[in-house]
Amino acid sequence: MKLGIIIYSTDAEVVHNAFRLANFSLKEGNQVKVFLLASGVEYESLNSEKFNIIELAQKILDTGGEILACGTCLNLRKQDRTELCLLSNMKDLYELVRDCDKTVAF
Repeated sequence: MKLGIIIYSTDAEVVHNAFRLANFSLKEGNQVKVFLLASGVEYESLNSEKFNIIELAQKILDTGGEILACGTCLNLRKQDRTELCLLSNMKDLYELVRDCDKTVAF
């Protein structure tokens, strides 16, 4: 199965659980793409001892998943792309929704 996960939340627990789902799905043998949209591009600032978001993001990449970040959303926040995310756009988001068997949004 191809799973697409769209994250637009800045709630640390929500982002943490979205990344947990991505990692679980990868462990089950699925393909996973995560798209960070709107305030979701701020995910790194949510990292804490309680919610190890950066570690979970790295695990997604280490196990074959992809993390894409909306370039326009980053620009609006005067934020640079991070090492963990590929710079992306609406075409990539459209293709994620079109090509994935299941798409969920957080």
